Amino acid sequence: MIKRVFILFLVFVLAACSTVPITGRKQLTIIPAAQMMSLASEQYQQALNQSRTVAESNNDVQRLRRVGNDIIASVEQYMRANGMGAQLDGYNWEINLIQDDQVNAWAMPGGKIAFYTGIMPLCNTDDGIAVVMSHEIAHAIAGHGGERMSQGVLAQFGSAVAVEVLLAEQPQTTKNLAATALGIGSQLGILAYSRLHESEADELGLYFMTMAGYDPYEGAKFWERMSALSGGAAPPKLLSTHPPNQERIANLERLAPIAIEKFGK
Repeated sequence: MIKRVFILFLVFVLAACSTVPITGRKQLTIIPAAQMMSLASEQYQQALNQSRTVAESNNDVQRLRRVGNDIIASVEQYMRANGMGAQLDGYNWEINLIQDDQVNAWAMPGGKIAFYTGIMPLCNTDDGIAVVMSHEIAHAIAGHGGERMSQGVLAQFGSAVAVEVLLAEQPQTTKNLAATALGIGSQLGILAYSRLHESEADELGLYFMTMAGYDPYEGAKFWERMSALSGGAAPPKLLSTHPPNQERIANLERLAPIAIEKFGK
């Protein structure tokens, strides 16, 4: 009996695996994409309601959306041209700027993105904005939020089979899990993705910004500025889940010529 249950569980897990675009990494996603996007949209609106967003007429908001739309259009074109268009179903991109001194930005499933005004001086140029924007777009495209929530469900309930019951019969528990997975709570908007997710978003982000015609060498330069701001310590509000600054900079420097070779225009 135990063996049979294990086999059924293994089959379920294998069926629930998806593949991250470009990197090809297999990930566990037991939460339906549509459900994940609905939960993320609700949490995103909650975050905006509890913050002070900058007016759409503001120059920085317009710059963010222009750069973001450039990258999104290029990524969507690439994915459709390479048979991955179905992975974009249900995405409804939205970019907002929050008035706050935090040096941070974040993204949620389905394309919900927020920047804080505190990070704008470090972005400096459109290429700098593209570094951060493409990194956050990469989190959304790679489904890191859904993967994180799937891991949370397994950790709390010990079985992927509980998902259907959870979604149908325990809406508040579902919302609480989503809030934890997406970083909403006492530290509103701080998404503590794993180092694996952060490194993957760095890689994909460089590829995405290069597709859109931005300079991937700016990636290392941005993190050099971030490192200088923090005096070499962990970047403000980006927490210990991010790779160490020097490791990150070296990796971005290594990936920049690869990005140009594979995705440069």
